[in-house]
Amino acid sequence: MAQDRERIQTQLIHAGEPTPRHAGAVVTPVFQSSTFEYGGQGNYDDVRYLRLNNSPNHEVLHRKLAAVEGGEAALVTASGMAAISTTLLTVLRPGDHILAQRTLYGGTHDFITETLVRWGVTHTFVDGDDPDSWAAALRPETRAIYLEALSNPLLEILDLPAVAGFARENDLVSIVDATFTSPILLRPLELGFDIVLHSATKYLNGHSDIVAGAIASSDAHIDAIRHTLNLLGGSLDPHACFLLQRGLKTLAVRVRQQSATALAVASALHEHAAVSTVYYPGLPHHPHHQRAATLLRGGFGGMVSMELAGGVEAADRLTQRLRLPINAPSLGGPETLVTRPAQTSHAGLDPKTRRDLGIGDGLVRLSIGLEDADDLIADLQQALD
Repeated sequence: MAQDRERIQTQLIHAGEPTPRHAGAVVTPVFQSSTFEYGGQGNYDDVRYLRLNNSPNHEVLHRKLAAVEGGEAALVTASGMAAISTTLLTVLRPGDHILAQRTLYGGTHDFITETLVRWGVTHTFVDGDDPDSWAAALRPETRAIYLEALSNPLLEILDLPAVAGFARENDLVSIVDATFTSPILLRPLELGFDIVLHSATKYLNGHSDIVAGAIASSDAHIDAIRHTLNLLGGSLDPHACFLLQRGLKTLAVRVRQQSATALAVASALHEHAAVSTVYYPGLPHHPHHQRAATLLRGGFGGMVSMELAGGVEAADRLTQRLRLPINAPSLGGPETLVTRPAQTSHAGLDPKTRRDLGIGDGLVRLSIGLEDADDLIADLQQALD
């Protein structure tokens, strides 16, 4: 039984659960209390108070996430951006320099290029496929390197072990946003990364009904990040904690099903005359296919992006004619979503920056849900036709 508990699907159900269970409840109840009796704690961050992220609902999540990520500790936050910003504000100081992957989620890109700059932190965007450029961009004040496990929205996957090794060799803190993969497909801490981040809004919760973030790392990193989070006030409310704990229990079956459906959808799109390019690491023509096949376990993820031969106009007609996918931002839920990143996730970038990153105005991104694969393909084909 102990060996079975080490497997991630079992950890998602049982890791971190209270022992003994509260009043025998199989499901951890919602502790809708902002404050708790003082228990003699001498440390500010240990005082029982909801803003300090240490309610019983938080503690279950922290233990469970640490187990499934293979980390010493974990932390949940009020959003994915709270996880990203709090981590970067903890790791970096005025005068520091950060290396970052060129293609990032728009909110992360803006935080690095706007907020961190105001705090006196400089940055260099590097080509993830050109290791020589990483070394060339190093400065004496370089403190960290930041990337996404699967980039949003072009689904690039870098040589992650090489990035982690480069960070160790140069005494950098390596930070990776693994939202698109979840720990089902990839556990970056096992590859040598220092800190892994998630927008738990997406796959970890999986039901399109909360906003949350997650961080997993060593005890030392999490202690420092938690102190910053406590001061910034980005705590996750107990009911959202309850929903995230519920969502995590089905993460493995959801992600594996979504990955299988996404591969079928991407293959069908690749064959359609109206589609000029499909971005999906599970397809053999993807430039990082072999790398993805080596690094990812159990599938290639549930995200598919594409360019249509008819450009922006065709993309708009497609989203209007689809019956099943919902035209909405975000991802990772049970329903398939379709969006143009130029209008949503990357709307904050100026058009030239988007084009330079390869994100055309007509790029369409699909978050594959839990519908039947044949139904989704038939709907996409009728809209494309």
